[in-house]
Amino acid sequence: MVTTHSLGYPRIGAQRELKFALEAHWQGRLTAEELEITARDLRRRHWQDQQELDLVPAGDFSLYDQVLDMSETLGNLPERTGQPGGHRLDRYFRAARGRGANDDPCCGTQAGEMTKWFDTNYHYIVPEFYRDTEFRLDSSRILAQLNEAHKLGHRAKPVILGPVTYLRLGKSKDGSDSLALLERLLPVYGDLLDQLAEAGADWVQVDEPALVTELDDRWCHAFAFAYHQLKAARPKLLLTTYFGQLRENLQLACELPVAGLHLDAVSAHPEADRLADWLAPHKVLSLGVINGRNIWKTDLSATLDWLEPLHARLGNRLWLAPSCSLLHVPVDLEREDALDPEIQQWLSFARQKLRELTTLAKALNEGRNSVYEELRDNRIAVDSRRQSPRTRNPAVREAISRVTPQLGRRNSAFEARRQCQSKALKLPLFPTTTIGSFPQTGDIRQVRQQYRTGKLGTGDYLARIRQEIADCIREQEGLGLDVLVHGEAERNDMVEYFGEQLDGYAFSRFGWVQSYGSRCVKPPILFGDITRPRAMTVDWIRYAQSLTDKPVKGMLTGPVTMLNWSFVRDDQPRAETCWQLALAIREEVQDLERAGIRIIQIDEAALREGLPLRRSDWQDYLDWAIDAFRLAANGVNDETQIHTHMCYSEFKDIIESIARMDADVITIETSRSDMELLDAFRNFEYPNEIGPGVYDIHSPNVPDQAGIIALMEKAAERIPAERLWVNPDCGLKTRQWEEVRPALEAMVSAARELRSSLQLPAERGERATQ
Repeated sequence: MVTTHSLGYPRIGAQRELKFALEAHWQGRLTAEELEITARDLRRRHWQDQQELDLVPAGDFSLYDQVLDMSETLGNLPERTGQPGGHRLDRYFRAARGRGANDDPCCGTQAGEMTKWFDTNYHYIVPEFYRDTEFRLDSSRILAQLNEAHKLGHRAKPVILGPVTYLRLGKSKDGSDSLALLERLLPVYGDLLDQLAEAGADWVQVDEPALVTELDDRWCHAFAFAYHQLKAARPKLLLTTYFGQLRENLQLACELPVAGLHLDAVSAHPEADRLADWLAPHKVLSLGVINGRNIWKTDLSATLDWLEPLHARLGNRLWLAPSCSLLHVPVDLEREDALDPEIQQWLSFARQKLRELTTLAKALNEGRNSVYEELRDNRIAVDSRRQSPRTRNPAVREAISRVTPQLGRRNSAFEARRQCQSKALKLPLFPTTTIGSFPQTGDIRQVRQQYRTGKLGTGDYLARIRQEIADCIREQEGLGLDVLVHGEAERNDMVEYFGEQLDGYAFSRFGWVQSYGSRCVKPPILFGDITRPRAMTVDWIRYAQSLTDKPVKGMLTGPVTMLNWSFVRDDQPRAETCWQLALAIREEVQDLERAGIRIIQIDEAALREGLPLRRSDWQDYLDWAIDAFRLAANGVNDETQIHTHMCYSEFKDIIESIARMDADVITIETSRSDMELLDAFRNFEYPNEIGPGVYDIHSPNVPDQAGIIALMEKAAERIPAERLWVNPDCGLKTRQWEEVRPALEAMVSAARELRSSLQLPAERGERATQ
């Protein structure tokens, strides 16, 4: 019989219960005990959703992030978060966001660095290592969850992040070798596995997704050493990989002394047969046959065609699961009551994916006739999508065929453009700006909701949003910012807002997924060829510009981010879809310029997360991704200044590609990393202007003027001062005005102090003409 299991389940709840409980706790409206009651109730419901599986995961539920959970389990929270023995949740949240619920709101701790989880839009808190780091086991969290599952009658499989991937994801803070900590770390893992066995765990899922990345000899040896050290552990170990192929690491994975190996057979389908041949006869092969990262229905009949021969060879040694944790997809499609019925039949969310999984298992165990109706309905839905004329637009494909390299080039080189822009904009040195959004208050969200449901007429809606824009412009002028934004009051999300105005997208009402902590996003569904029926932002930006003599940025989301932050169609190459998006954004850029907007920001926050996990595959992606951005951005005159923004990404290894984007100004996240990201510019002379983020907007902490000056002085060691901007590291949507005003006051004051202390020309134009 085939064994079914899950690698993880969405944590947030079908109605985002975790998000609201966390935020209530941080605001002091929910005690730690009440927060834990909500968490326990969510876990109970999630296990109930998975009860038809043979094994359910325990320990995959997190109050913020599973990597941070592992740091806590290993006793590796930063010292600045407090001493062990203090309030556990406060220490945990200080590491996550810089402040615990019981902390003084006037001060805070530096939050841990945050970055993307492999090539997904999920963010994790980076573990911190020093040469003298010691690990001390605290297994209370995962043991409690395992005990809960057992009491509810579930056969549970604890989930932990493996030791080698944990070290690889972390960052040494003193220049020491993180891998040198492995021998110190493994005994703690051994004790954890023993305790899980004592608590009744037969199997433990050990996630080692680093195995799908390129590993040098030292890291390969680390895997072999680690699992030979842990092979005496009493629970059986299921080593799980996901997000890609094993390739050159396949033999290494097969030879590790574990009881089972999980392969993401969606990404690495060709490797399933090889693993079946190579795995020792006593080992389990778990295949991830349902896509855990996208929302399209699985073609069950086609999947059975290649699974049945494997099942005949492996018998009980074959396990089935989703390809990865279902953390990356929404909870339940059945809640959707407004989706186009034709498109809805093509989709599958977490609960539906588990049904697909059990259907496959039943077909293998009892024959296809036992699930005849399920397979018939699945085939109808899959064929409907394949044959639908809504997915292809001949006019779009004709437009793509006419794209030439010239469309991706500006009229002049950067230095010539810079001269024109300096004369036109007359900005001071260290110009101050923000990334785009300002706080989205409850009133703003209510206005949008009332308009969407018909409770507010179009005229009243336009008046309310215009008033919000006017208030935002007035706030920025009062703060003394140099380049303003309209605040994005009309936007629900930086991708969804644009997708709603493009043909080829569909939208769910409840399709929320976790991005980090309490931050949830609702990715739009990109199902067909993309066209822009009308201008999307011009009226709002033109109105904002009419209210001030200072320049107002037009704010757009770039094609690569639109692609990477959507649930993307899988029936054509991603590059083709990205080019379609680029043409639509290009039209908007040109309309903004015609409306008199002289600064246009095209955010590419997700550029790096689309990067393949293996460096050998990077160039193809970077070629088409950068060219797509250039196609979107470069149909304007020299006087128009193009900005782009990237957040929470490592840039050192792709800095040349970023330079090839040829944006006049790039703003990036650097505050949490203490300007570490700017190390990329030590050996590479970045040619254009740059705004290193000096204000960590993902933390409630308010930066002070001295700290901002110190960060900018570090930046000036790498980038000429006349090419530096001063800005937060991301949009201010999730913050409160009470936090934003003092933070921006400190930022503007810091810029003024820098202009004075460095004794540079008052305006950028003066330096440009010298």
